[in-house]
Amino acid sequence: MRTQKNTPKRRNGKGPSAPRTQQRPSATEPTRKRHQRGDIVGPEQSVRLNKAIADAGVASRRSADELIEQGKVTINRKVCTERGTKVGPEDVVAVNGEPITRTKHLTYVLLNKPKNTISTSSDEKGRTTVFDVVKIHQRLFTVGRLDRNTTGVLLITNDGELANRLMHPRYEIPRVYKVGLDKPLDPRDGKRIAAGVELEDGPTQPCQVMIDPKEPSTVFLELAEGKNREVRRLFEHFGYEVRRLDRKQYAFLTTRGLARGEYRHLTRDEVAELRRLVKLKV
Repeated sequence: MRTQKNTPKRRNGKGPSAPRTQQRPSATEPTRKRHQRGDIVGPEQSVRLNKAIADAGVASRRSADELIEQGKVTINRKVCTERGTKVGPEDVVAVNGEPITRTKHLTYVLLNKPKNTISTSSDEKGRTTVFDVVKIHQRLFTVGRLDRNTTGVLLITNDGELANRLMHPRYEIPRVYKVGLDKPLDPRDGKRIAAGVELEDGPTQPCQVMIDPKEPSTVFLELAEGKNREVRRLFEHFGYEVRRLDRKQYAFLTTRGLARGEYRHLTRDEVAELRRLVKLKV
């Protein structure tokens, strides 16, 4: 059975495709377990000092601000303690006496996230993180987070501008999930979920719900938003327990060809298409 109501339209005028239709072929690039640099972006204009430090991979912007305030950053051999200072291509920036490069190596990695992994760079409980799986020696972050036991498509990058837009509800980036419930989904509940549900942090947007006719406890759900733990909370709201959750698609990206725990770098065409989806210059 299929239930849907007022499904959000994509900005190109076409509605979201059903989760089990043929998707755009993904890259044929072989799976890698080693480091590979991404695109190289040069410093073409002045930027804030903390961004220049972050782009060089030395520290996060917040940590860069602390370094600046502590007098550990120099511009053209002069100590700078003003966080809002801007630097241009001709300026020489050094942190703790070591010059940095304003050139940022942009990396885009697609991981088929395994279970029992945390979507953060570190964990105070010592649990395995996705960065223990993706062993790339750069300061990267995930585009959104998946719960520890949620599997599937996870994009990892150091392109903050692209990541922020992909996560922003304004751009309605589709996310498709395969959900395994503890009992068959009542079609009436499916219609309610498709129409939008009032949760404790506000209403959810209308979405697309598909019940597997051969296994009614298996549901495909397509969202264009992305609240915290939204999928699990939607079903818990109606008394269902989510026992398995796998993200099958993010935008047009799928894990086709990747086993659990495997990853690959995006192709230039894939990066360009993601940028087009969120109205960034290609």
